[in-house]
Amino acid sequence: MKATFIEEPLLEFAGGGRHIDPRHGIWDYGPADIADPTPRVVRAAIVGPQQSIDGLGAWLDRCRLGIAAKPDTHLTHLYIPFPGFDLAQGFRSILSFTPRLTRAIPRRQLDALSGLHPKKAVENAVAIYDAELSALHDEPSCDVVIVCRPDNLMDAAMSKAPKVRDDTEVDGSWADGRDVIVADFHALLKARSLRYKQPIQIVRRNTWDPRFRDPHTGRVGANQDEATRAWNLHTALYYKNGGVPWRLPRTASDLTSCYIGIAFYQTADASLHTSVAQVYNQRGDGVIVRGGPATVSKEDRRPHLSEDDAFDLLETALQRYRIEHRHAPARVVLHKASNYTPAEIAGFNQAAHTERLDLLELLWLTSFDQLRLYRQGQQPPLRGTFVTLDDNRHLLYTSGAVPFYRTYPGHYVPQPLGIRTVQTESGPESLAEEILALTKMNWNQTRLDGRVPITLRTARTVGSILRHHGSDAPMSGRYAHYM
Repeated sequence: MKATFIEEPLLEFAGGGRHIDPRHGIWDYGPADIADPTPRVVRAAIVGPQQSIDGLGAWLDRCRLGIAAKPDTHLTHLYIPFPGFDLAQGFRSILSFTPRLTRAIPRRQLDALSGLHPKKAVENAVAIYDAELSALHDEPSCDVVIVCRPDNLMDAAMSKAPKVRDDTEVDGSWADGRDVIVADFHALLKARSLRYKQPIQIVRRNTWDPRFRDPHTGRVGANQDEATRAWNLHTALYYKNGGVPWRLPRTASDLTSCYIGIAFYQTADASLHTSVAQVYNQRGDGVIVRGGPATVSKEDRRPHLSEDDAFDLLETALQRYRIEHRHAPARVVLHKASNYTPAEIAGFNQAAHTERLDLLELLWLTSFDQLRLYRQGQQPPLRGTFVTLDDNRHLLYTSGAVPFYRTYPGHYVPQPLGIRTVQTESGPESLAEEILALTKMNWNQTRLDGRVPITLRTARTVGSILRHHGSDAPMSGRYAHYM
């Protein structure tokens, strides 16, 4: 066993500026695409009860002028102020929302949800909000819709899961008869919204109201400090407006690389597993591809693709990439949270040959809880700690103590990602550095220490939404519609 340390990968911002932390990079340089165009105007609609619309609108006005950092802390790199959302600094953009783009939902409609079965309440709430999204679909002056979630709605309705293993989680968790979500407001509304041109951003009341007490948990306020909430929300809005907050740097000598995360999801009636792929390039652009059916293997109780379906999924993904970016990648790295069968390997390689790829690399990413590392004094390992177990098995701590933050910002003992090199030509440390960089490409949060690479995080999220979307229904290929 050999342990090394991978330095925190840099991100690229406006003017080629580089920093390891998304928030500090935007503060110092501005978003990566700010010169095209500048200034950027994010035209947002707001849907929800009038009280929530008023409260959120007032909070967004405060955010425009900036939000102070968390008080009384020495962790000044972890908790930084929000610089505001205007043309002078930070995102160098403005957020515009007008009464014309406000869709107030009558309180009586939402109050009526309280007496219903949770599953029925979720379905009725989605129908109410969907009617308002439909009204905004043809609105030319609307770029993104902010949805104020109902205060009195449970997170999800639950049911018993079938005893089928599912690899949509990187940690390999599976349904074994425990309660699982069958009606989730977030996923159901996202699925409905795929037919509309504007992405939606769902916001809870405790995002802007520190006095709000959740009626189901009894918790008051939010888990994050106010400045962090402002950073996260405005980054998501900027991206959903078509912006690129930050990118992975690329040198002229690098092969043009494309990263694809593959996951599986069950349809809403739990009758079929279907594959989904997130296709992602180094510049921050991603497209979503839905594949064919999968079969649960008797050997590992996980869904797998036939050779033909593996071929079709990768070929379709590469064709979509070419359409989006006007060129083909030279190198593709596949990330999968389950092992590769011989049929899948054969299908993926045939697609790579057909599409004339220079290089195809296959990685199996898992959670690993059989070994825990500590630094002297039982301190958690550093994020970036890389351990080689043998030629094909490696560990990477994507969570852990972050030297730049001068602390371990997590709440639990960090667990490493397991990396199995199934088919590779790059060195394992180079592949691990790419994975570490891809954990920073989640535009729903702005800390640098994401645990899961965006490839698999997105594929899992997309699957949870598409399970509620008809197999023949049109779907958006933009990641912005799913995050």
